[in-house]
Amino acid sequence: MSGTSPTISLVRRTLCGALAAVSLAALGLAAGPAAAEEVVNVYTTREPALAAPLFEAFTKATGVRVHSVFVKDGLAERVKAEGAASPADVLMTVDVGNLLDVVDAGVTQPVETPVLTAAVPANLRDPQGNWYALSLRARLVYAAKDAKLTGIHYEDLADPKYKGKICIRSGQHPYNVALTAAYLVHHGEAKTEAWLRGVKANLARKATGGDREGARDIVGGICELAIGNSYYVGLMRSGKGGPEQQKWGDGIAVLLPTFEGGGTHVNVSGAAVAKNAPNKSNAVKLLEFAVSPEMQAIYAKANFEYPVLKGAAIDPVIAALGPLTVDPISLVDIAKARKKASELIDKVGFDS
Repeated sequence: MSGTSPTISLVRRTLCGALAAVSLAALGLAAGPAAAEEVVNVYTTREPALAAPLFEAFTKATGVRVHSVFVKDGLAERVKAEGAASPADVLMTVDVGNLLDVVDAGVTQPVETPVLTAAVPANLRDPQGNWYALSLRARLVYAAKDAKLTGIHYEDLADPKYKGKICIRSGQHPYNVALTAAYLVHHGEAKTEAWLRGVKANLARKATGGDREGARDIVGGICELAIGNSYYVGLMRSGKGGPEQQKWGDGIAVLLPTFEGGGTHVNVSGAAVAKNAPNKSNAVKLLEFAVSPEMQAIYAKANFEYPVLKGAAIDPVIAALGPLTVDPISLVDIAKARKKASELIDKVGFDS
């Protein structure tokens, strides 16, 4: 006898209903039609403090209350399990890979409006409108001040002249997998493998730690160059990471590298409208509000990120790094190349 038994089907339906009920309770919502209040329900993996200014301003401007649930892990799985009864209207997350995961899980719906398509460049959104970038973090090169470098290409990191001079976190960290995936889209598999071998040969120490440790080790004389995200520069130089990290941030030069013939690699925070959004119109309003000039400045400033909207104000610490020329290749293409990039990182033994 094949197929799913009626008993198993009943159990699955009961479990999904229970998950949705828990989510409704967590949001403070009633399960029935009695809730007439204008609301939008946001599931977010972004730290609550970073999204709070956006939510507060949205409520003040529109009267629509934002009910948010912080979902540390398993966002796509949770919404999928809740099914049609899910209260989620907006799914907000960090890293383009996570955005593609919710699309691949079938828990988003396409939304296209003149406001969103005008504000978010085509390479920084889903072609069908399933997600939109809201802020950017650039993958930079930190450098020793006495190196007196004024510019660098990502390709240069494999140059033998930097042998024993580069610090980097694990090659399998999502930040570096995405950078390698971007290299793969630009140059193909053979050249990417050769580049990875070249960068590994240039390491001053094992690929480990975090981006800020790269700055620390430059100041400590262990390496001359390190690869790190732009927002860590803001966290260090602003003093938010503490006085010791401020010394690391002030003790390095920061370069905005580009691919040869391209731009600077970026990753994003972004958002999507949930497939079964009970408050779809308010979800769309929130996304449009998030890409307005005023909110772009506030949202990006919260974590020292770059706004996605051209011309929006940038935090002075980040603006001081220089103008950002975003690499024009599609984030979708980069995300699709992540699996192969990860395989190549293992193949060359980057982290060993």
